[in-house]
Amino acid sequence: MSPTFTVRRATPEDESGVSELLLASYPGLMRTVYDQAILEAALPLITRANPALLSAGTYYLALDENGFAVGCGGWSRERPGSSEVTLELAHIRHFATRPEWLGRGIGRQLYRRCEEDARSSGVRRFECQASLNAEGFYAALGFRSVGRIEVRIGPGPVLPSVLMERTI
Repeated sequence: MSPTFTVRRATPEDESGVSELLLASYPGLMRTVYDQAILEAALPLITRANPALLSAGTYYLALDENGFAVGCGGWSRERPGSSEVTLELAHIRHFATRPEWLGRGIGRQLYRRCEEDARSSGVRRFECQASLNAEGFYAALGFRSVGRIEVRIGPGPVLPSVLMERTI
């Protein structure tokens, strides 16, 4: 029997657990598609929990039976890196799963929670700035690729990514 997990809303008190989860997930998964130089510049910035997301009530954690964070992800009305809001549009944000928990439906369950809550808030379409290694995951959820983009990570590096979208 495979271990079970539950999904709940994240809070600001989850900051260290989310950061630890991102650090456990991103380096290994992103190494398959990004140059080491890009990762060295980007990882210190993208493996930190976003306090605004944790406070928004639209970011979620998947926890194992011991309360250990095994996955995270959420959505926001604001376009990442700005305060721009478009009517009926939301943005999928900062998804990660512990490598040893991949393939157990955690990402899919987190996405379902995002879609359910966003739809009840009047959202009709999601956009996602997917890392190159995550394109297949989002495609499996029904997202379609709009095209390649470059995402500036704070004041630092540019991360080649894929803009994806999905009607919900």
